[in-house]
Amino acid sequence: MGRVTPIIIPAYEPDDKLIGLMDNLVSAGLSPIVVVNDGSETDTFGRIFDAAAARGAVVLNHAVNMGKGRALKTAFNYCLNEYPDMAGVITADSDGQHTASDIKKCMDALLQNPDKLVLGVRDFDESGIPARSVFGNKTTSRVMKFLTGMSISDTQTGLRGISAEFMKYLLTEKGERFEFETNMLLATKELGIEILEVPIKTIYLEENKSSHFNPIKDSIRIYAVFLKFMFSSLSSSVVDIALFSVFCAVFRNVPIAIGYIMLSTILARVISATYNFLINYKVVFKSGSNSAKAALKYILLALFIMLSSGALVSFFHGLIPSSPEFVVKIPVDCLLFLVSFFVQREIVYK
Repeated sequence: MGRVTPIIIPAYEPDDKLIGLMDNLVSAGLSPIVVVNDGSETDTFGRIFDAAAARGAVVLNHAVNMGKGRALKTAFNYCLNEYPDMAGVITADSDGQHTASDIKKCMDALLQNPDKLVLGVRDFDESGIPARSVFGNKTTSRVMKFLTGMSISDTQTGLRGISAEFMKYLLTEKGERFEFETNMLLATKELGIEILEVPIKTIYLEENKSSHFNPIKDSIRIYAVFLKFMFSSLSSSVVDIALFSVFCAVFRNVPIAIGYIMLSTILARVISATYNFLINYKVVFKSGSNSAKAALKYILLALFIMLSSGALVSFFHGLIPSSPEFVVKIPVDCLLFLVSFFVQREIVYK
């Protein structure tokens, strides 16, 4: 097989499926195996980890539950220190979803493509898959494609082949729980790492009851940046539209060369954009870029959005002059909101 490729299995309160997976891996001659006990209660689950150790696994222990992301980082650090010449690692779940043959398939793919991130992807169009899993995975895939342009068929797969170099980068990647796996995918875009998808069996045992993924809580973590951006943008939009309406009322009957709608747009946008920049820089994207450079890029973007908004609202209001200006402004700014998100994430706060 060539260079050593450890198999990492993070586990929180596992059942006998972990022992079954260990037996299958040992029978297939796959090793070394690193199991991370992510704070499972010893009296109840200790026997599971003892059984894994008896079958040759290295068991790393967290004193308390720290999340899947932290468990993976703990194992990455261990493997980088213990196996300095390794090609990379394969991560797998402990709940019986991943077979030894699929793990071997991803391992071979990583060895043949050491510069790529290998994903073992499932087919969610198959019958018998729990509805929450179908909804969660398909929704996340669509959201990621919409927001980043990355087309990934299974964004939440735990079966992955990760190179040693990428592991070093991921040790400092944000995310301690399930959102870490999403951040890992986003990091490939920033680093120019190609993703290789390997089809695997779609296995859900007992309606996936052993999964610790919380569809609401963990999805919020995964979508945190976009949700915070929406709140920031919506709150600044309320300020913007309120000021726009006030300025329109003040300047409607005043002869102005650029038109009262454009003037009202500019005045309202200057105030709301200042608020929006500060919130996005400090809270939403938590940018590490130079604030002056980010501010300059934001100003250029804000000017473009502002002028586009003023011009489009003026144009469409001219077609339906009986409508209040803010009624025309809302759909126009919704479209520009999407443009603004893409530009801010990829350029302004990158």
